[in-house]
Amino acid sequence: MKRLIVSAALILAPLAAHAACAPTDFAIQDFKMKATGSGQGVRLSLSGQLVNHCAEAAAAQVKIEAKDSDGKVLQAKQGWPAGTTNIAPGQSVEFDLGRLFRYQTDMQNYTVGVTDVRTW
Repeated sequence: MKRLIVSAALILAPLAAHAACAPTDFAIQDFKMKATGSGQGVRLSLSGQLVNHCAEAAAAQVKIEAKDSDGKVLQAKQGWPAGTTNIAPGQSVEFDLGRLFRYQTDMQNYTVGVTDVRTW
């Protein structure tokens, strides 16, 4: 019986890596879109700050969707702005996920949100 309990604990251990924080405990501030260059050399900057309002250090995954004027999602990308580093409570990290996107002339609107939270 003890082996079964230990085995179950080891199997469930990766679940403990998820933070007690939720995506709603993080905020995105000062999100800005900027396109530079011309033709096929257009580069996007989709930058902002990810702020941890959780009571503990944690990391969050950010998702950005690029949409056309009708609201159709043209591209969606996700990233971990702090990488595998936890953000301390009340602290923030700057991010720019623009390099993940390929510019399209019909990109008109961008939405950004936090999709996942974990501790490293």
